[in-house]
Amino acid sequence: MICILLVAGHGTLLETQIKYDATGLYGHLAGVPKALLPGIGGKKVLDFWWETVNTRQLFTEVYLVTNADKYKHFERWATANDFPVENVINDGSTTLDDRLGAVADLQLAIRSRRLQDDIMVIAGDMLCADQNFDIAQVIRFFRSKPGELAIYYELEEGEKANSRGIVEVCPDTHRINRFLEKPEEELTDSELASVVFYCLQGSSLCYFSEFLSLNPQAQDRSFGHFWEWLINEKQLPVFGMKLPTGFQLIGQVGLSDYTKWLTHYSAKQVDQPARPIIRRSYARVGLMGNPSDGFNGKTIAMSISNFWAEVTLVESETLVLLPHPLNDPTEFGSLQDLFCISRKEGYLGGLRLLQATCKKFHQFCSNDGIALTKQNFTLKYDTNIPRQVGLAGSSAIVSATLKCLMKFYNITEGDLPKPVRANFILNVETDELSITAGLQDRVVQVYEGLVYMDFSKQLMEERGYGEYIPMDMSDLPTFWLAYLSDPSDSGRIHSNVRQRWLSGEPLVVEAMKSFAQLTDEARAALEGKDWPLLAQLMDRNFELRRSVYTDECLGPGNLRMVQLAKQFGAAAKLPGSGGAVLGLSVDQQRMVEMRQAFQEAGFVFCVIVPHNPSVSHHDLPRVP
Repeated sequence: MICILLVAGHGTLLETQIKYDATGLYGHLAGVPKALLPGIGGKKVLDFWWETVNTRQLFTEVYLVTNADKYKHFERWATANDFPVENVINDGSTTLDDRLGAVADLQLAIRSRRLQDDIMVIAGDMLCADQNFDIAQVIRFFRSKPGELAIYYELEEGEKANSRGIVEVCPDTHRINRFLEKPEEELTDSELASVVFYCLQGSSLCYFSEFLSLNPQAQDRSFGHFWEWLINEKQLPVFGMKLPTGFQLIGQVGLSDYTKWLTHYSAKQVDQPARPIIRRSYARVGLMGNPSDGFNGKTIAMSISNFWAEVTLVESETLVLLPHPLNDPTEFGSLQDLFCISRKEGYLGGLRLLQATCKKFHQFCSNDGIALTKQNFTLKYDTNIPRQVGLAGSSAIVSATLKCLMKFYNITEGDLPKPVRANFILNVETDELSITAGLQDRVVQVYEGLVYMDFSKQLMEERGYGEYIPMDMSDLPTFWLAYLSDPSDSGRIHSNVRQRWLSGEPLVVEAMKSFAQLTDEARAALEGKDWPLLAQLMDRNFELRRSVYTDECLGPGNLRMVQLAKQFGAAAKLPGSGGAVLGLSVDQQRMVEMRQAFQEAGFVFCVIVPHNPSVSHHDLPRVP
């Protein structure tokens, strides 16, 4: 592949304002081309691009196209920066009036050097907010697509669509459906801006001659007009790849814009490494309908503040995953210690979840056309979610890790929407780690709060995710949770139900439909604040589950907790895959007595604090 850096612009507003600046602060920059102005960290703007593409493993040659007016500046820069001076191409223009136009400058490089290979084209005077993205990832994505590639980014606050080339990108195929050069707002809702950063196949270079013959005037020979013609009129396949970073110094920017952006991004560069990213995801309880989420059913679940997983990410020179001292032990007091801990807690802690999430995240971004920066980080986690009692402890760690990675790499909700994020978390566990799991936990941990979920077969097949509706959390009744103090693996409780369902066993198929019906009735009860009815539905949910899974599969501990609840007139059901029960007491006066009974029976008991995402952490009620 050949790389061509374009720096042949004339008479920019920025250069003019620097020349006539009355403060005298910028006098030493008078006459300096925009590409050679100081960028982030004191480096010139062009220095960054040269460092990015100066890789023989990726590019056989790098050329730079400038004009006659600024040629000496770039010749001296080339000599000082080990850039081959013979690769600096002079287009012969000296003023704005006799300019060739960007596409003609590119064509000059192609013809004068007889280029036939694939090429990458970059405007060397763009100020890029993140200066260490992985350009090899851009090339890999280009090679995977049957067409050209245009880089785009999401407009930052204050940027106007009518100052940029705007693209409309198909989220599934990543093909650019429309290119609009500096459109008025009413013409498109897209906020994805194209920049002069493209990859073109060698076989497509012939289109430049055709385009130039149709556009003899220099003002019509911009890349924006070229892509409009190629995509909208010729309807050739052009794909888009997103860089999750801002681009500035594009087009007619002035001195105030330059100083403002330079200060802003320089401050970000300095501050970011010192500021850790900390994100939490919460345990959840299945309120109704579980376990039908894995069987095209419907459920209602709620995230709770009592238990959480927290992940911390700090930028570092190398990528480090830190083991948790309790959950990922590597030191033991004795062989007897190792035996007891391994027998009780198994061999696998949370470290594998961090690693699998990072691996899947990179894979997702690579496949989805998002070029990540080459920053490294250190990850560590903490959690107080009880293990093996079905409160979604594993998915909470994955969810919190994903939140950190998205923040660190500036991946937005538009890049990874909530329904897709829930699927991503599930795939980390099922595909990477072979953990038996359904979608419910991941959905409620992404949306947070109280969520109604419909996993109907039609929805899942048509779009890959269900219907997820957040519900009102005001004036909820008091729910409580009891769980085994020494649980076994919660995944065992699923037994052979999936095989029975797949084979069409009537008992299981009808049960899953009944779970969905109970969920709809529970939704109405929650919306109507009918707590006695909700309690009845919870009891029915448990009995239906019991009929499908059998007492032997549920286990004596779960059955004992449900029986205890009934002795005190409380409704109870399993909130997850086993090891815990969720209760609702209509008679609040017996709560203290019931708590004592559970504790005396050897169970852990707590009153649930719902996690409401619309309420700040400091406003949450205390756990009784």
